Amino acid sequence: VTKLKVPGNFKSLLDQQMAGPSTEGLTESDFPVQSFKPKVQMPFKRIPGQNPRKVEEERRRRLYLTFDITELLASKGIDSNQLMPRHYDPDNIPPIEETRHSVFPIYLPLKVFDNDEYDCRTPEEWMSLGLEPGSCDRKPVPGKALLPTDDVLGHEDPKSHELIYEWIDVGVLDYDKETELYLVHKTDKKGLVRDEEGKPILNGGITREG
Repeated sequence: VTKLKVPGNFKSLLDQQMAGPSTEGLTESDFPVQSFKPKVQMPFKRIPGQNPRKVEEERRRRLYLTFDITELLASKGIDSNQLMPRHYDPDNIPPIEETRHSVFPIYLPLKVFDNDEYDCRTPEEWMSLGLEPGSCDRKPVPGKALLPTDDVLGHEDPKSHELIYEWIDVGVLDYDKETELYLVHKTDKKGLVRDEEGKPILNGGITREG
């Protein structure tokens, strides 16, 4: 048996074999790859003259990445910060000159507009995007939520006039059928969904200990 002899210029040999930039996704993420794929209503078997399914998925994925809900609302003259209800404040009622064109209050309940008839996925389908093949742990699903920038005051008094609401990147952890509400968690500066100990949040935050 002979011992492997490492040449003295081993490092320089490795430097010479350096390849160009890689196409592999090296960015760390807590979201499954399939959670970014758009839903495409196309047959898996390609029809002559039609784009392959994978090509259509990639085109839509890139198209959807160019959309920003904040910019889309702003282009229609909508201030996202005014979409959240606030406490009634009789001392700060806007003058009649500012409200003469508006018959109704500035805020209407969300349930007036909440219609899921044309949704491309059911809540259960959205949550299933967090399941990777061969894994029993459900990862968060990427999304955006209108949340207060101040977490402390936002939990104490979500209708405070001092709060500023913005569209924030979140990880969707769970869905409640009874209340029809999603449980979300803000992403950190690296775009990760982590708990206080820096560990990924799986299965909606439910651990074996409960």
